[in-house]
Amino acid sequence: MLRKLLSATLIITIGLFTLGCGQTNTLADTAATPTIPPGNYSKATFAGGCFWCMEKPFDEIPGVVDTTSGYTGGTKENPTYRQVSGGGTGHTESVQVTYDPEKVKYDTLLKTFWRNIDPLDQYGQFCDKGSQYRSGIFYENDEQKQLAEASKAELAESGRFEKPIVTEVTQASKFYPAEDYHQNYYKTNSVKYKVYRFGCGRDQRLQELWGDEAGH
Repeated sequence: MLRKLLSATLIITIGLFTLGCGQTNTLADTAATPTIPPGNYSKATFAGGCFWCMEKPFDEIPGVVDTTSGYTGGTKENPTYRQVSGGGTGHTESVQVTYDPEKVKYDTLLKTFWRNIDPLDQYGQFCDKGSQYRSGIFYENDEQKQLAEASKAELAESGRFEKPIVTEVTQASKFYPAEDYHQNYYKTNSVKYKVYRFGCGRDQRLQELWGDEAGH
């Protein structure tokens, strides 16, 4: 009986894990339409591997109004998840953060970003490999550019890591919201999200890199 139970648990776990960010999905390729309340807000765009895992850290920051999973940095217009995850579009999975600059500073968003990625991985992030999972900061204006480059330089000079920081800092291009089923995935599919995150080794690696400062 115990053996059957363990086998069933293993099968379920594997099944959930195969729906990770590197896998295709049979749901419709309909891009989400973010609903953002009116206000004098700013935007910030970050890439940290699987976008499922990048919404939650920013959602928890007071002053953040919305987070949207999507694709940016490539050339193909209106890309779908299947196209981006398959590589070849130039896009990377990313998250666009809408925030109130009177309540939260861009510096705070940068600090949160760094502690939720592996800045040493030039091949992707955690278990997801390929340029579509590369880490990056996409600045919207000169101020964001200066702050992003300064934060990267500060991290590189801190002596925390022996290897170079490979995270890119580039000008923001058009951001394409991902399909509806990707939005707020950590809320709408919490079990699958937790299984994927653990199976991908994300938290384990973040703990190695950042210790008590690691994101979650």
